[in-house]
Amino acid sequence: MAANFYVAPEQLMKDRAEYARKGIARGRALVAVAFGHGVVFAGENPSASLHKTSEIYDSIAFAAVGRYNEFEALRVAGIRLADVKGYQYAREDVTAKPLANAYSQALGASFMGETKPFEVELLIAQVDGERTPDGGDHDEAAAHSGLELFHILYDGSIVDEHRFVAIGGDTEPLRAELERRFEVGMDRDDAVRVAVGALSEVAGRTLGAEVLEVSGLDARRPRRRFFRLEGEELTAVLTA
Repeated sequence: MAANFYVAPEQLMKDRAEYARKGIARGRALVAVAFGHGVVFAGENPSASLHKTSEIYDSIAFAAVGRYNEFEALRVAGIRLADVKGYQYAREDVTAKPLANAYSQALGASFMGETKPFEVELLIAQVDGERTPDGGDHDEAAAHSGLELFHILYDGSIVDEHRFVAIGGDTEPLRAELERRFEVGMDRDDAVRVAVGALSEVAGRTLGAEVLEVSGLDARRPRRRFFRLEGEELTAVLTA
């Protein structure tokens, strides 16, 4: 007769969390840095076609680290959810918070269920083009054109981030480096250099445009606020 082994719920959750964290940490890190009119995403990614960042809707962007097949499926599901809501109601009704909550519920259900947990961390960002930063140094979150930045962890936990965030591997040294470099009121190009500078410092080598994925949201752009910097354009920003 086979023996039935008992595992305490606390130990089971600890093991699942460790499994997910190890899977995420094996991938390259990604950072998000707020600037005066939006947010910049940057990460080491030599692939020109397998993106870690993407547009979800007009003013909403998605960034992820971990298993590509898992976060790509989540990205596509998010786009479909946003499209359906925009079609049923109005484009202005599609916002980041409900989308972040949907991702949180999906990751949380997987983490607490019988299947293996997702090995992903997600960022969902949105800018409000109707608001203009006033340049003040009071509350830093208010100085960034209505930016909302949500960080969803592998277990469904959701955090409202401000200024900057690092996900994936080497997050602690990256946060420390971003804290040292970050300044309120930066423009887009400054934010790109801060993000890439922090990644290069922690990696111990200079990261050039050929191995970087840099994108983000800019509230000054008409309707579709997502942008991507590549090739000579990115090199010009990094060397300015």
